[in-house]
Amino acid sequence: MPQESYAGFFMEFLKNPGTVGAVAPSSQRLAMQTVNAIDWSRVKALAEFGPGTGAITQIILDRKPADVHFFAIERCGRFVSVLQERFPGLKVFEDNVANVRAVAESQGLKSIDAVISGLPWSSFSDENQTEYLEALVDVLGPGGQFATYAYLTGLPLPSARRFRKKLHKFFKHVRCTRTIWRNMPPAFVYHCSL
Repeated sequence: MPQESYAGFFMEFLKNPGTVGAVAPSSQRLAMQTVNAIDWSRVKALAEFGPGTGAITQIILDRKPADVHFFAIERCGRFVSVLQERFPGLKVFEDNVANVRAVAESQGLKSIDAVISGLPWSSFSDENQTEYLEALVDVLGPGGQFATYAYLTGLPLPSARRFRKKLHKFFKHVRCTRTIWRNMPPAFVYHCSL
């Protein structure tokens, strides 16, 4: 990724630490671990929440079968511009993930099979965590999958512990990968399914 993209990411973090949860984009290892958590044999439609500057988006585009319908939802207008320039064919919507059903329906989809998220869940309020997870589960079809990551540094936070409890409430299966130490900060991936 160009140096200016890193600088832009850091500037967005400084301006909006509640919605941009890291000082740098995800490492390639973390991106690959997040994308590989998905069972692609069961995916025909996929959404990415909070793609930022596209670290995970690139891996999704490299990994997904050609017939998988893929769109992204990003709140930050600056990141949307970066994504549109970097991935000209990507369907990226500047919107709130709470509106994922409306976005999916605008693409002719009644449900989706998987969501990959780069959202900073531990930065969200209790109400926002619930709102976004409810919207996510509502749009997932039977056996739907969800992959997101969390930073080790945030685990002691009450909001991070609350998010983990909510995952167990909303999903039938929740598992964690090993820690990816070569990420800034170190992180692991939650893989959840209905």
